[in-house]
Amino acid sequence: MADFRTYNVVILGIGFLFIFTAFTTCGNIEQTVVKSLHNATFSGSGYHSLGIIYGIFSFANLLAPTAVAVIGPRFTMFFSGILYSGYIAVFISPSSWSFYLTSVLIGFGAALLWTAQGHFLVENSDASTINRNTGMFWALLQCRDRRIMFIALLITSVLGTLSFLILRKSGQQEEEVLTEEEGRSLLSSRQIYKQRANSAIRSAKTEFKTILHLFGTKTILLLSFCMAYSGLELCFYSGVYGTCIGATAQFGDTSKALIGISGIVVGFGEIVGGGLFGLVLKNNRFRRTSVVFLGMVVHFVAFYLIFLNIPDDAPVVFKTSTQHKPYLSPSVSIALLCSFLLGLGDSCFNTQLYSILGRVYSEQSAPAFAIFKFVQSVFAAVAFFYSGYLLLTWQLLIMVILGFTGTLCFFVVERMENISADLPEY
Repeated sequence: MADFRTYNVVILGIGFLFIFTAFTTCGNIEQTVVKSLHNATFSGSGYHSLGIIYGIFSFANLLAPTAVAVIGPRFTMFFSGILYSGYIAVFISPSSWSFYLTSVLIGFGAALLWTAQGHFLVENSDASTINRNTGMFWALLQCRDRRIMFIALLITSVLGTLSFLILRKSGQQEEEVLTEEEGRSLLSSRQIYKQRANSAIRSAKTEFKTILHLFGTKTILLLSFCMAYSGLELCFYSGVYGTCIGATAQFGDTSKALIGISGIVVGFGEIVGGGLFGLVLKNNRFRRTSVVFLGMVVHFVAFYLIFLNIPDDAPVVFKTSTQHKPYLSPSVSIALLCSFLLGLGDSCFNTQLYSILGRVYSEQSAPAFAIFKFVQSVFAAVAFFYSGYLLLTWQLLIMVILGFTGTLCFFVVERMENISADLPEY
């Protein structure tokens, strides 16, 4: 039992590694690539595309548990992976209509993919392994001429999608299959299909009602501030910061090459955080609050260094390089250090959000993770839309305020759960 569960978590992580190596790389360079296109038929914006993705993603999360209940997590992830590959394929020969159409489609695909992932991860974990499996998944996820580059990214994404086909069914699913096989002699295939469909519909209705119920609970309302912050910083490290580095005139001809290096360093920070906080530290109560606090401090240090090192107009310039001068002479070393700190801090928040949701809502995993991705993607979408208009200082200030609030609310939830666990049962 333990072996196949670990196998599933490893394959799940590898699948997401391939898909999001492709997609995150695409997101990091997207705005820069779009700005460099000289095509009369193409007038898209990388920021607007990512804003559409996360906007659709946010509301599709409310329906995603229904689809996961009907289709099952494995094939839901496989179908979603195909949509991700389609989005990346558009950049091989870009046009405005296909660019924005696939942005809408991948928004739905993202909701399905992450809801199914959360459900499948909790399904293959228990109270003693949820922290280890979350850290293992997060560490694997982050290990990661234009036409040639995007063809390579497309192949990488397809490989990740295909890996979902070799996931094994959980023990509960196998028991259900055995029960159906025992009754196959008594029921026709048509009756069996009807029973499955009715069961899936009932399950979907239950999941949707659970989402509405959980939205009003104190725990989810408090965690929503931390989820919202994770959406803002997701937008910043995955799309805005790379664009800022590429637009910094003081980096000269190397600025565009630094975008890719920055993405690699962000991924390295994610791997270190996922491996250290998910796999090494075992004290659950100590770990969650301490790691979230560390994530806040690490991010605030990164934001301060970025404020000093990157020109204030870097996110908003389109056709030209930056005109403003930062407080310090821009340093490549400081820029890449900030990339590492952004990745490390992101892994702190995400691993702990996964951990606390998986522990508190182990019996309601799909609705809980759907709410997480809904809140996160709403704020990511909003951030992508304002990123092309607000100066860097204001974007950093917004993240500092919400990051502090989210960390404080996480502490309150953790204390509530600890008190609840310590109360005697009668």
